[in-house]
This record gives sequence, C-alpha cells and structure tokens, in this order.
Amino acid sequence: MMKKIFLIPALLITVCAVAQVENAVPPAPSPPRLYNDFTKGKNFLTREQAEFLERKLVAYDDTTSNQVAIIIVEDLKGYTANEFATALGRKWGVGGKEFSNGIVILISTGGREGERDAYIATGYGLEGAIPDVTAKRIVENELIPNFKEGNFFRGLSETVDAIIKAAAGEYTAPQGYGKGKGLRLWKIILLFIIVWIVLGIISKGGRGGGYVSRRGYRGLGGPFWWGTGSGWSGGGWSRGGGGFGGFGGGSFGGGGAGGKW
Repeated sequence: MMKKIFLIPALLITVCAVAQVENAVPPAPSPPRLYNDFTKGKNFLTREQAEFLERKLVAYDDTTSNQVAIIIVEDLKGYTANEFATALGRKWGVGGKEFSNGIVILISTGGREGERDAYIATGYGLEGAIPDVTAKRIVENELIPNFKEGNFFRGLSETVDAIIKAAAGEYTAPQGYGKGKGLRLWKIILLFIIVWIVLGIISKGGRGGGYVSRRGYRGLGGPFWWGTGSGWSGGGWSRGGGGFGGFGGGSFGGGGAGGKW
C-alpha cells in the first residue's frame, strides 16, 4: 500500500515533466514537412539541398511508411537532446499510429563548437531494427564527422541513408568499431527477446513477413526508390500533386542516441 502511495506522486511528476517539454518543442509544420528548419535565418541548408532531402524522405515514407523527420533548432530550451527529440516525436506523431515507425533527427545549432547537439530518436516500432547502439554508431560515423567539417548536407544525407539501411538490416559500422566493449548480459537478453518476438510473428503470420500499412504492402526496411516529378509549391513540397501526407500519430519511448559537434 505504501508503495502505491509513493508511486502516485512520482507518476504525477513524470506527467507534468512530459507536458512541460512538449510545450517547449515547436508545433508541427503546416503544411506538413519532413525536413524542418526552425532557425531564425532558416538557412542551415540551401533551398536546393533542403528540397533534395525532403524528396528523399517523402519517397522513403511513400515506399515503406517509415517516417524520418529532420528538425533543426537553435537551442533545446534547457532540456537534454533525448528529452527534446522524444517529446517532439510524440507531439508531432512521427510515424504511423499502428506501428510507431518514426525517426527524429534533431540538430541544435546553438552553443560553441563541440557543444552542439545531434540526436537520433527512434519510435517504439523501430527500436528493434535501430537499437540505441546502432543509432550511436550512425551519429558518430556519419553525422558528427561531416558536421565538424562543415558538411551539413552531406552529414544529414548520409545519416538518412544509414538509417534506411539499418531499418532494412543492412547497416554495418566501420571495421573495429566497438572493439573491446564486449557483449553485456542485457544485450544478450535483449537479442533473445527480439528473436523470440520475430519467431512468434512469423509463426502466427505466415504471409511473407511484411505488413500491410496505410500505403500497401511494406516491410520494416523495405525497398527505397527516389521520387520523381518533385518540386516546390507554395511553401510545401509537391510530388506530382502528392507530397508528404502528414504524420500518423506514432509514439516514442525515449530510445535513441546522440553526440556533440
């Protein structure tokens, strides 16, 4: 009984904290976009680079239903990158509601060199395909090195490519990465749980291992084709009259990893 009494205030504090950080993050864009620059000059990338990334992200969303949102902000309002990115993913609903297959790539431009944040937050549905250790590898190998050299577009583009490969089970870290870190017990247990879940899905489904999403038959990683006939129209992104259809209500539980640049 005493434990329950102490649990209630703890839950209330947690709820209040979540509400506060969600009030600090920017509202979802209207019309909806997957590449979003909230800095004052909105010039983190050139217009052409931003359009290229938007097309790539929309095409990936179209072909897999996995949503990757890039958000550039000047500061994190006093919150950690994990708190800010997770709250943003929840508030916007990045990914589908049924599968929570969303990814948030958060970049903060404020602060001195080496103190700026870069973070990849994963929705519930992609935590198995892109666990924290994989997100960390992508940040450290694709994102941070390019950013430190001033190659912002290349860093974001290669990060998106790595996320796509990781979701499809094709991403591998450079040779020697993580050498000597060992395989901890919790990792072994997590791997066992993932394998058990996958085997359970296969035994129950027996229909080819994919799922039917709001855009038809898709796998978690899925094929990736470039969009065609894309262009800019009225502040939104247009792909032959289509474009990004909006976020689907995905959930985030705090998974992901980041670094400083």
